[in-house]
Amino acid sequence: MTQQPVSPAQQQAPVPAAVSDKSGERSGGWRGLGLRADVRNLSLLGVLAVLVAVGGITEPDTFLSTSNLQLVLTQASVIGVVTVGMTFVITSGGIDLSVGAIVALSSVWATTLATQEYGFAGILFTAVVVGLGCGLVNGLLIAYGGLVPFIATLAMLASARGLALQITDGKTQIVTVKSVLDLGVPDSYVLGIPPLVLVFAGVTVLGWLLLNRTTFGRRTVAVGGNAEAARLAGIDVRRQRLYLYLLSGLCCGIAAFLLIVLAGSGQNTNGNLYELDAIAAAIIGGTLLSGGRGTIVGSVLGVLVFTTITNIFALNNLQSDVQQIAKGAIIVAAVLVQRRTAGEG
Repeated sequence: MTQQPVSPAQQQAPVPAAVSDKSGERSGGWRGLGLRADVRNLSLLGVLAVLVAVGGITEPDTFLSTSNLQLVLTQASVIGVVTVGMTFVITSGGIDLSVGAIVALSSVWATTLATQEYGFAGILFTAVVVGLGCGLVNGLLIAYGGLVPFIATLAMLASARGLALQITDGKTQIVTVKSVLDLGVPDSYVLGIPPLVLVFAGVTVLGWLLLNRTTFGRRTVAVGGNAEAARLAGIDVRRQRLYLYLLSGLCCGIAAFLLIVLAGSGQNTNGNLYELDAIAAAIIGGTLLSGGRGTIVGSVLGVLVFTTITNIFALNNLQSDVQQIAKGAIIVAAVLVQRRTAGEG
């Protein structure tokens, strides 16, 4: 018996209803995530507005002055650059406890007398290379050495702090390169905006594009959501993790240079508790501590919230221990909110 010819229309298999339903669920899920992200960002903007109001009420003559607002943004720039790198690491399901120590080591290595002989370029190059080197060691230990991120970066924290102390011998290294120091004076401001803030803005934009508009960003989220599933999908998980810790080290190197400009010196105590500030800013911004979700905008808003709190406390002569207690409480509250949101999702 001869077979009847089959038309092209008949050859097309119908799409199962279950697949269509899942696609709709996925698109609805992404819309839901986007909506929650918008709500979080708006909430942080609301918190920031309240803090500005509090600062304006408690210290009206000082807090809202142009010089103080420039100071807040400048201080936020250093820890903000570190937080951008930390956001990528946490999104991938990792953690980096060594960022503050890497900033310290990069700053003191870049401000030695031998390095300063090479001028502006020598200081910038050294700070970035030292940060990348530390990030490379972290990445190799974690991705290819099999060490837990907590242990590997804790070891780097201790080693980098010790090396920074050895280089400086506990002394402050004064920067004498005029072109570096000039970046911190008002004459170098662009339309009233300090150069450090412009660098922070540039890093933020590049970080947002990298996380949200590139394959690298999608792979980072995939590794953080489910590393085994990402591996089965063809992603080189170990190489991705290596790149992420390199990125974190790069951000630390840039932040170290900004700190050199801001302080005019290099010290082994630089970057103290930066790991706490960066992790806290990323978490309250909406980046999941367990990985799989990250937001650069939220992290930047978190940095501005913490920097504003610190500034208000300083203007009102409140002790630093009160600031640390407040930061700890905010971190706990943010994690509790994340767990509740994840349970509802």
